[in-house]
Amino acid sequence: MTTQSPRTPHPVDHLVLPTADLDVARARLDKLGFTVAPVGKHPFGTENVCVFLGDDTFLEFLAIGQREVCEAEAREGNVFVARDQAYRFRCGNEGFSALVMGTQDAESDHSAFVEAGISAGVILNFSRPFVTPDGKEDRASFRLAFAADLRAPDAFFFTCERVNTPNADRSQLQAHANGAVSLREVILSEVNPTDFQYLLQEVVNQRDVNAHSFGMDLRAANANVSVLSPQGLHSFFGLEARGAERGLRLQAFVVGVRDLLAVESLLRSNDIPFEPRGSRLIVHKAPGQGAAIAFEAV
Repeated sequence: MTTQSPRTPHPVDHLVLPTADLDVARARLDKLGFTVAPVGKHPFGTENVCVFLGDDTFLEFLAIGQREVCEAEAREGNVFVARDQAYRFRCGNEGFSALVMGTQDAESDHSAFVEAGISAGVILNFSRPFVTPDGKEDRASFRLAFAADLRAPDAFFFTCERVNTPNADRSQLQAHANGAVSLREVILSEVNPTDFQYLLQEVVNQRDVNAHSFGMDLRAANANVSVLSPQGLHSFFGLEARGAERGLRLQAFVVGVRDLLAVESLLRSNDIPFEPRGSRLIVHKAPGQGAAIAFEAV
């Protein structure tokens, strides 16, 4: 009898959140109490600002820097840029387009995605300049393997291998006025969540699925990945799914903070509307913030 070797779940690496204007995103994130890194530029025409958390995850707010370069790259098969363009065409320039898992071997992931029938295209290798908080210049290099499902055109997934990560002290960037320390949960929605169980098992590299009356959960190495029905999305987060539309959609994420009362005070002082819901504070979408953010105490 043959047995399958147990899988080691991937960690969540980062989230991709398209935005129309990095200045607007930065201003919004500042008011939410996040420390925002300097602008980073990709060699394929996009640019970002990032929020780095103490658990080695980050939030990537992505904008179009050079439209002509992006369009040329998409035509040449750059999956990252092509999916970003498709998302913006269908959903607008503010949103939440991709869940990214960390990996030590993107090439193996790509082979697994091809075998599973969920590959979204060829591997992407790229490097970009990196400036440390103390002003030193270096290069960061990455290798990405993409997965997607044609039934879910508004969400895509990839694993990210950090081929070369500059040895920089990020402690200043990981210190946030709101006390954020970790990414606790990623929230997706779908009318029938288990229709996408197979896809997410491959992406997270996790066979175990916790199915419940409102959806299903998969445990990544460092966070929970949850797919909720429209009823679950409303019950837990006060969010409304778009009618009975089918397909996975990335809706929200949960950030762990040291002191929830301090977050509440900060949001009030910065005139940021929020909704207390259970043990969380929900901040709904706004310009520069394409997904709902739930804060909860760690």
